[in-house]
Amino acid sequence: MFRSLSVVNYRIWFAGALVSNIGTWMQRTAQDWIVLTQLTDYNATAVGITMALQLGPQLVLMPWSGLIADRFNRRKLLILTQTLMGLLALGLGILTVTGLAELWHVYLFALGLGVVAAIDAPARQTFVSELVSEDNLSNAVALNSASFHGARLIGPAAAGLLTVAVGAGWVFMINAVTFAATVFAMTLLRTAQLRKSPKAGRERGQLMAGFRYVRGRPDIVVVMIAVFLIGTFGLNFAIFTSTMATIEFGMGATEFGLLSSIMAIGAVIGALLAARRSRARLRLIVSGAALFGLSCAVAAVMPSYWTFAVSLAFVGLSSLTLMTTANAYVQTSTRPEMRGRVMALYMAIFVGGTPLGAPLVGWVADQYGPRWALGLAAASGLLAAAAILFWMIRYRELRLQLRLRTSPRMLLHHAGDGRPAPVGLAIDDEMERDRETATREIAIVEATAPR
Repeated sequence: MFRSLSVVNYRIWFAGALVSNIGTWMQRTAQDWIVLTQLTDYNATAVGITMALQLGPQLVLMPWSGLIADRFNRRKLLILTQTLMGLLALGLGILTVTGLAELWHVYLFALGLGVVAAIDAPARQTFVSELVSEDNLSNAVALNSASFHGARLIGPAAAGLLTVAVGAGWVFMINAVTFAATVFAMTLLRTAQLRKSPKAGRERGQLMAGFRYVRGRPDIVVVMIAVFLIGTFGLNFAIFTSTMATIEFGMGATEFGLLSSIMAIGAVIGALLAARRSRARLRLIVSGAALFGLSCAVAAVMPSYWTFAVSLAFVGLSSLTLMTTANAYVQTSTRPEMRGRVMALYMAIFVGGTPLGAPLVGWVADQYGPRWALGLAAASGLLAAAAILFWMIRYRELRLQLRLRTSPRMLLHHAGDGRPAPVGLAIDDEMERDRETATREIAIVEATAPR
């Protein structure tokens, strides 16, 4: 589960990223809180607009950010982007502490962070491949997710307490300091031990090469469709938790921060379970999407604050199973020289879909209540699972076949020759209805994706 931590460079990176991630979650929580409670009168749409401005640049800058990650030194690029994000956090903190912050200031700084993060994201995602071997890449991606969401256990709860004690402005300033941890970690890396990745050339057509590559990989396309659906309508956790905590249950900043921390418990478990697997598979993405939809539906009908909080742990587990597996699948099945551009496209769809969905989800929460907004998230998860499953059956020529014998078997077959797909998962579910008779075995076999 933790094999990537045996690599010195990865340990250094992991430690620095963990500190920075805690600060990032602190700022996200404090920013959403002041927009909802101080700069507006509990306007969930304003929270959605803030998220849209911070995440929207992923869509616009995606072709260039991916090419930058493939062409330039990623370590130096990350030092630059992390420094700029720290300065932006410091600026917003100063405005808030001095009492000068207005809603349009938050919008402006959110947009600035979004522009820098658009450059940072593909470089940060693909830099992991320079820290560990190809065999450990899936494990390292999962541990990165565990770090990010492990920080959610600490960051939102700390932000809630600090917002009450000293104000949101100081939370922003603390986050500015935590960015220095990542920058310091980058300077400590043993550059001689970094794996050299092929760099993109400077010939014409490099911006469109990522699109052409993905277009020829239908398995990646269907994963991105599923990620878009859930990223757009399902991963608006700031809206869900803030409106459920305040509007539905009448709670304050501390309880709001606690909800994100509880969700992170499930998220960390999901990421660590993904780290145990040596390879990312499509069938796990299907399962994660379906479970995400079901857990959001359950959360939407919880009658009290604490039952809602418990249900969020399952939302976190399913969402991280989906996100970590999808990320690892795309990275490990992509050619190294194309990885930056493909991951930029992936991140643009994953994160950039939120600017489209967040205002709509916020509007639904305002007009019909936060429970209906969670219902929209549930629908996105179930629809994403159905989309991948339909593609696997329709275009991989896989079929369900039920054999009624002494031991009934239900197999997913290749349509062409009737033989089971050669590689994949076999799940045996032995249910002894009668020890004197047969057992039921359900075997689901999934073909491997083309490389």
